[in-house]
Amino acid sequence: MPGSVPLALGLDTAGVQVPWYFRCPISLELMRDPVTVSTGQTYDRASIESWVATGNTTCPVTRSPLDRAFTLIPNHTLRRLIQDWCVAHRSLGVERIPTPKQPADPDLIRSLLAQCPALPPLRKLRALARDSDKNRLVMATHETRAALVDMAFGTNAGGEEVEAEAMAVLAMVGLGEAEAVEVVGRSERVARLGELLVGGEGAATTTATLECRVNAGAVVEAVAAVSGADARAVLGAAEGVMEGLVALVEEKAHARAVRVGIRGLFALCLAKENRPRAVAAGAAAALARRVAEGGGNRKRKA
Repeated sequence: MPGSVPLALGLDTAGVQVPWYFRCPISLELMRDPVTVSTGQTYDRASIESWVATGNTTCPVTRSPLDRAFTLIPNHTLRRLIQDWCVAHRSLGVERIPTPKQPADPDLIRSLLAQCPALPPLRKLRALARDSDKNRLVMATHETRAALVDMAFGTNAGGEEVEAEAMAVLAMVGLGEAEAVEVVGRSERVARLGELLVGGEGAATTTATLECRVNAGAVVEAVAAVSGADARAVLGAAEGVMEGLVALVEEKAHARAVRVGIRGLFALCLAKENRPRAVAAGAAAALARRVAEGGGNRKRKA
């Protein structure tokens, strides 16, 4: 649509001029989720988050330092004005920007964690993590991830269902270096990942599902991704880990399982010691089958 070309420098192909105060000072495009920073300037959320993520610590317009907490306050008034403007120009092909879903409140996350280990708050945390990247970013703190690690590996004696639910949340939120050390540094936790991945002896019936295997594989990949070669070697040498990841690659009817298996193998094989282990577990053959099937599918589509 003509007006869906947002807006960069004045007139778009439909002849619609976008008011300058509706444009993000960084991207010069129509703001879809305007937020105000500590200096009082308003930017599109995605643009200012990218600005800070690349190492910038000052306001792009004022050059004043941004607050360390990097607080973003939604500018609801401006967003409603932009939406009204879009509606007024609908006849020219301008699409109304959707009302953005706000990220979870950090206080809510802390409140839910305080109620753990229990299934209802964990299920709420899982729903929040599944809902959006923004929520996962809010949850990606050491406090949250450390609590999830303890629950996922039975430290809090919450029971098997609690462990499985916590592992599912951890698979979505990921781990930092500190939490990865807490996993690799304890042999019983590494062994537990192997048990869950293969769904064999030591993994009870309720955790031997494909979903639990995939979540365990995602945690292995997350740990390996932020760890050094020694930690990767420890993971790769654990009974069931390589075999479990290869088995996920063989789950060709389950796209996420295949993806997690491949990523896990890649992360572990960054350590040279793990490469012969992966081959011995059948990784090369499994990957070759997936590649061959992918090539066959492309030929059929062509």
